[in-house]
Amino acid sequence: MPLLFDMPLEKLKVYKGTNPKPKDFDTFWDKSIVEMKAIEPNIEIIPADFKSKFAEAYHLYFTGINGARIHAKLLKPKKLAKQNPAVLKFHGYSMSSGDWFEILPYAAEGYIVASLDCRGQGGLSEDNGSVVGWTLRGQIIRGVEDKPEKLYYRQVFLDTAQLAGIIMNMDDVDKNRVGATGGSQGGGLTLACAALEPRLKLAATVFPFLTDYQRVWEIDQINGAYNELQEWFRKRDPQHKRHEEFFNQLGYIDIQHLAARIKAEVFMSTGFMDTTCPPSTQFAVYNKIKSKKQVSFYPDYGHEYIPMIQDEIHQFLLNL
Repeated sequence: MPLLFDMPLEKLKVYKGTNPKPKDFDTFWDKSIVEMKAIEPNIEIIPADFKSKFAEAYHLYFTGINGARIHAKLLKPKKLAKQNPAVLKFHGYSMSSGDWFEILPYAAEGYIVASLDCRGQGGLSEDNGSVVGWTLRGQIIRGVEDKPEKLYYRQVFLDTAQLAGIIMNMDDVDKNRVGATGGSQGGGLTLACAALEPRLKLAATVFPFLTDYQRVWEIDQINGAYNELQEWFRKRDPQHKRHEEFFNQLGYIDIQHLAARIKAEVFMSTGFMDTTCPPSTQFAVYNKIKSKKQVSFYPDYGHEYIPMIQDEIHQFLLNL
């Protein structure tokens, strides 16, 4: 029977998270958004070599927080309406925006598409942040020993919102018909984007990452990317004297605490056997979303390819 390592469904439906929320959380993010909006993005749109019979491909560059140059793949249908819907795509941890081919279906539906490269991961975006403390491995803990403004994922969350604003401000985009999607890290970033850019209409997320870190640690599901949580304690705080401080700092970049800001309609997919992003951590976010929402359950699947999810997401995003 699934869920032996986590919670039964009836508890998932009411679980509200474990990781603490910093007292100045909302002020922190309000100030961060103001800082982001004050940036001169210096947008560059450069034709790409990729060819399609129905879409034009471009490299989009902009200046983000701390002056980093951020890259996204941009596809535009050759037959554009005066105002078009748009989709933002966010990738998994350590990956990149992927192949152009992967985002062609959205352009085929008449959508303008932007697929972000997360700074310092597998794509073309810069990571020019320097922080006090451990940076041996892993982005979750980058900046955890510094000021919360130095947290790596603060910068990435703001990159997603800044990209959304840039796309919404394009003359050929209907700013009221923009959606976002992604899985794992991309799922978490989809929700972060929806929280920080409230004009987003739809958010389709698959097993979202980056949430309820203390819960992950407490149930010993620290495999894969979350391994860096235990590794930080083993190398930097073996007696857990800074336990409370550590998880409070991570609270600034915990998606569950941003969830109440989301105004977009949300579609979430989750596998009950997911030991990478445990179901309880996903529901910590889902249960705090106040906007219209729905969730698809896959009882026998974990953090892996799951049949039908992309079909469901496609049908959901047709509502843009």
